[in-house]
Amino acid sequence: MMSALAPLAVLMLAQVGPDPTVGAMPGIPDELANRPPRDTVRQNNQADELARCLALSQSDPDAALDRAQQWREQSGTPLALAQSAHCLGIAMIGLGRLDEAQRVFELAAGEAPDDGVLYGARLSGMAGNTALLRGRPDEALPLLDQAGGMASAAGDKPLAAQLRVDLSRALVALGRDADAASALDEARTADAANGEAWLLSATLSRRMQHYAEAQQRIQRAGELDPRNPAVGLEAGVIAALSGREEDAKKSFESVLLVAPDSYEAQRARGYLEQLGGGPPAAAEQPETGR
Repeated sequence: MMSALAPLAVLMLAQVGPDPTVGAMPGIPDELANRPPRDTVRQNNQADELARCLALSQSDPDAALDRAQQWREQSGTPLALAQSAHCLGIAMIGLGRLDEAQRVFELAAGEAPDDGVLYGARLSGMAGNTALLRGRPDEALPLLDQAGGMASAAGDKPLAAQLRVDLSRALVALGRDADAASALDEARTADAANGEAWLLSATLSRRMQHYAEAQQRIQRAGELDPRNPAVGLEAGVIAALSGREEDAKKSFESVLLVAPDSYEAQRARGYLEQLGGGPPAAAEQPETGR
């Protein structure tokens, strides 16, 4: 068994772990759409304008860019300024102008009204995630750290947890695995139901060769998100490196069954071949229609 696992172990230990290029770009946030009104009509109109602008950015980012700039020129309140910059940044991402988008999100975070702390936290987080997309984790680090602190201080534990997850990606990209582990500890404490935090914690523990800890954490990730192919792939990697070849095969095969056309399935097939067992016929030829 060890002869089959040895080359696989070398490859798996070299994996990066949490992907530093992944970062969600949220649309209109709940606390903005459902914001306690001081001027209900005006705020509803602004929320509607942001929703329309963000929708336009998905189909025609050039048009959304123009619309956001015009909106910004006509804006007279901190909230409207932040919203117009929010849409402007999303449109820039659609056009591949990531460095400009990051600066616009930073501007928007600073323009968020005093009673919109959570919105400011999201915008700062978007700036940090854009920096990660640019391959600049050094710039992402302070933005994500600040955003997570703001969300935590405002009492939004799920948002604080997600921002700590994002922070861990920046720390991993900077080679600061121990600090990333601490950020993920904070994420799991803030929101024990965040499956991504458990998955990345398992990945990081595996990278640090803490296999028993990694196994416990990937089991929890599987309980929270059982059909996530990334969870099945990581479970297989951990099992293989722990010397549990049959468990590894079962986990890799489960990825092929759940998401046969995914990137994770491609990786799982390669690992199965290295383990001396090709993918099962049923997984290679999934049913396509009912």
